[in-house]
Amino acid sequence: MNFEEEMKKRVTEVKGVIAGCLPQEEGFQRTLLEAVNYSMLVGGKKLRPLLMQQTYVMFGGNRPVIRPFLAAIEMIHTHSLIHDDLPAMDNDEYRRGKKTTHVVYGEAMAILAGDALLNLAYETAAKAFDLEPGNPAVGRAFQILAAKTGLDGMIGGQSVDVECEGRTLNAEQLGFIYRLKTGALIEASMMIGAVLAGASQEEVETVSQIAANVGMAFQIQDDILDVIGDADELGKATKSDEKNHKTTYVAVMGLEQAQRDVEQYSNEAVRLLDSLPYENEFLRELILHLIHRKA
Repeated sequence: MNFEEEMKKRVTEVKGVIAGCLPQEEGFQRTLLEAVNYSMLVGGKKLRPLLMQQTYVMFGGNRPVIRPFLAAIEMIHTHSLIHDDLPAMDNDEYRRGKKTTHVVYGEAMAILAGDALLNLAYETAAKAFDLEPGNPAVGRAFQILAAKTGLDGMIGGQSVDVECEGRTLNAEQLGFIYRLKTGALIEASMMIGAVLAGASQEEVETVSQIAANVGMAFQIQDDILDVIGDADELGKATKSDEKNHKTTYVAVMGLEQAQRDVEQYSNEAVRLLDSLPYENEFLRELILHLIHRKA
């Protein structure tokens, strides 16, 4: 398998699904719709829908019911990025190599675009009920999506991150923030793929553990790249955590320990993946590639 070729092919597929769920730019609210589409179409790895899709495939899933959830998880992720870039949060001017939404459309419109995407995500995911009205897994998947996004998930983690800005945190406190702010959506992605494909409860739990390890490794690697990464490759400014007085894993543990911990978390994710009685070579390579990415 040529991973790079497979990656391009699958990202193109996912982008097609997502594009088909975006609104037409028309009507009196056209500027808002343009801001929504601008934010969704500026690039990105499409990590979360890819993880969802490939977990679904690994467990034997092959039905259109996954498609609304693929789009929904990327909408939620993009909503979080729009708000994260705002002046009240990280005040970033570039994201994915392009000007951030609030720079292009103004702060108020960016807030509304983020709100609109979060609502559109649930509206889109709900279409799965029409595709398979008698399938209880759809309801379970919807519950996972909502829970991992909310107070005990991504938004809860973001709130602690904001509240702790400027404070010195320890590894345990950082781990809590990372598990919610970053890990929750990765867990949602892989768990939804497993649930919709008919995985057992025990298998879904294993998938949740895999995703938790991927989330921790991914976020620690993000901290590492903020210190030693190349801004042109990353498509955003480096040293932003230092600028915003945020305690990072690198600041607490040191660069070398952070790199070792990325390796440990990634090895555990792959070990758990290999323990399942299924195979998906691309998913395995995707996890390793994303964890050890340079951009």
